[in-house]
Amino acid sequence: MKNKREEKHIPLAERMRPQTLDRFYGQEHLIGKGKILSQLIEADRLVSIIFWGPPGSGKTTLGHILARDFNFPNIFFSAVLSGIKEVKEVMAQGESHKKLYGQPTILFVDEIHRFNKAQQGAFLPYVEKGDIILFGSTTENPSFEVIAPLLSRMKVLVLNPLAEETLARIIREALADEEQGLGDLHLKLEDKAVQMIIDYANGDARRALNTLEISASLVKNKKITPEEVKEALQKRILLYDKNGEEHFNLISALHKSVRNSDVDASLYWLARMIAAGEDPLYIARRLVRMASEDIGLADPQALFISLWAKEAYDFIGSPEGELALAEAVIYLASAPKSNRAYVAFSKAMKDVEASPFEPVPLHLRNPVTALTKKVGYGKDYSYAHDFLLSTTDMETFPERLKGRKYYEPGELGLEKDIKKRIEWWKSLKTKIKNNIKS
Repeated sequence: MKNKREEKHIPLAERMRPQTLDRFYGQEHLIGKGKILSQLIEADRLVSIIFWGPPGSGKTTLGHILARDFNFPNIFFSAVLSGIKEVKEVMAQGESHKKLYGQPTILFVDEIHRFNKAQQGAFLPYVEKGDIILFGSTTENPSFEVIAPLLSRMKVLVLNPLAEETLARIIREALADEEQGLGDLHLKLEDKAVQMIIDYANGDARRALNTLEISASLVKNKKITPEEVKEALQKRILLYDKNGEEHFNLISALHKSVRNSDVDASLYWLARMIAAGEDPLYIARRLVRMASEDIGLADPQALFISLWAKEAYDFIGSPEGELALAEAVIYLASAPKSNRAYVAFSKAMKDVEASPFEPVPLHLRNPVTALTKKVGYGKDYSYAHDFLLSTTDMETFPERLKGRKYYEPGELGLEKDIKKRIEWWKSLKTKIKNNIKS
């Protein structure tokens, strides 16, 4: 049991998190008589759920409430901070508990979209067996970010940004609550100040309560006015959490601005992250990802520019090194765009996941011993450089994947030339094949 002093160090948004559905405001399409969450509780029937909605709309809170109402063992962790090792440990715990007590374990994964396909796939057999009931929260469209086999076994609940009247109710309740909120301070809140907080929150309850808490710490005469709120909003940048939501919101904005070839917006989001105290080397790593994912072979130079920017910052540090990051952002945003390499690799990975044990054809295996040579390793292998144009018509795919096509180059930048090269090689192989047949 936390004492009052300890609770003061817990953010207001966390202290005010509702514990029951009747104290949860907003998302009326999910809560209330005849609505899906109320029906699940009344029927004493729980299913795996994905809560999809914007920040601060109540995804995590609803997961906590359902876990508490069903009184199953529950584990909450973040996909940002956890890896495959933690996932496997949790699965083993859930399986063991089900065998011993016949109860599933509720597993809530915050930001489930940040788990890769292999990590998401690890949940699948345990969800199917009923060892775990999986709750996942995401701000991204689960159709694109959650693997189809897992998605088909989960109910997707869509949460909306909170309405202004809902945010106003949450703010005023936090101000009046003497147990968990700011009620013991006996503060007054001007209507214009409320509206400023609501406008800034943009449907996000957590953002509204964080702003209210900072504003309350700045009051001079027991009254929160627009002046205090304005100052609080300026101080928000100093409270930037490198592992928190705003961190991911800003890097997302930078990435999407670069992808959309908006140089000025990209520079703005870069400046926002630098001013907030983000680790410049984290930004540099993300620029390398952008160069590979969104520019790719349309301009391979983008990858070198990103790596050089990282080296430059590493060499001279802040603030001078930040200019190298700015140069990289400008180059990436203005470069021709192509995600064809990214898409091609994703297709190849999908085939590997669908049939990971395709045998390597014997002629592609290296006969390093007499025995392997005897059983056919390397037989009929054609060494490309022994032929006039350094290629052959030799099949290099596994038998079941013959004819697969992953990479389809675009029409921008260097990919135009790569497309011509691929077509030339393909034409050449066809001619060689036809000549052999004739």
